Amino acid sequence: MKFETLQQIRRDLHQIPELGFQEVKTQAYVLEKIQDMATERVEVAKWRTGVLVKVSGKNPSKVIGYRCDMDGLPITEKTNYTFCSTHEGRMHACGHDFHMTIALGALQHIIEHPIQDDVVILFQPAEEGPGGALPMMSSEEFKRWKPDCIFALHIAPELPVGTVSSKPGLLFANTSELFLDFVGKGGHAAYPHLTKDMSVAAGSFISQIQEIISRGIDPLDSAVLTIGKMESGHVQNAIAETARLEGTIRTLRPETIDIIKEKLESIVRGFEINFDCTITVDYGANYYQVYNHDAYVHLFKNAMKIAGITFHEANKAMTGEDFGYMLKDIPGFMFWLGVDSPFGLHNNQLQPKEESLVVGINAVVSTIGALSKS
Repeated sequence: MKFETLQQIRRDLHQIPELGFQEVKTQAYVLEKIQDMATERVEVAKWRTGVLVKVSGKNPSKVIGYRCDMDGLPITEKTNYTFCSTHEGRMHACGHDFHMTIALGALQHIIEHPIQDDVVILFQPAEEGPGGALPMMSSEEFKRWKPDCIFALHIAPELPVGTVSSKPGLLFANTSELFLDFVGKGGHAAYPHLTKDMSVAAGSFISQIQEIISRGIDPLDSAVLTIGKMESGHVQNAIAETARLEGTIRTLRPETIDIIKEKLESIVRGFEINFDCTITVDYGANYYQVYNHDAYVHLFKNAMKIAGITFHEANKAMTGEDFGYMLKDIPGFMFWLGVDSPFGLHNNQLQPKEESLVVGINAVVSTIGALSKS
């Protein structure tokens, strides 16, 4: 696929970001591109707003899986691109437009240059939330074409174009969303003794739960508990009857998230008594750690050397990815693709260099070839 074609696909997708399980336009666009390159060796299935594509091999002994994600984020774009998002308040601020373009480019290459084994490419919705990997894995479409091994990539703004990065073992953390709703009793600001102030309760709660990490978790076991958003009250001269906190929990061990949740819920019960209020806890989407299988990372590293792509050993990170559920069930790995952007992931000015699309396709195709020969 020519660079100009890849560039246009990426820009088309960039303009239509959609949230999880709302990727209707995105699905239609991906299906149209697949139809343009389809042959008798290609089978296509839709699942919700996702797409599964199987390319039959010449003499298959296994199924090689490659997964890309499709959804955007609820972020207002500020890139000044001529092709910026046409969906107000939505942006491909995590590079999923790149991920899909690379998958389409790799798909065309596999169609035009058949390998021995079957290849299944998964266009998965809802990675950013509420999580599409687990329900996709439970679908009949996935079970019919379940891969024997699987891999995926994610763009890395901090890495230069021409570079990839991965590591054996833990790459991404276990994560859980966190939503807390406080309900007390509102009233006039001049009569605080007649109210149950949820601004005070929520503010005290934020301070209190920081001790969960500093005093409740082994210092050698990394964990993060962050409240990123707080809302309370409606006007400056009234006591807030309600408050809402939104945050995230991230750990390097699956067991540690359970410990944090148990301790957090204990604090919730105490606050309900102390502030005479009710507090509802919702953990939202929970993602399992991305744990790379050693043999596949070693194979990938060798494949990159042959392909002329620079490989760097990655550090584990507290980022989350629902691809971890696939790796829990199927051997494989995930890697970072350098895109050299001055702005990071989830930033409203993320600007990955489009030259990395070619590198990404080369990396994916080379890895599929190496997996087929292994």
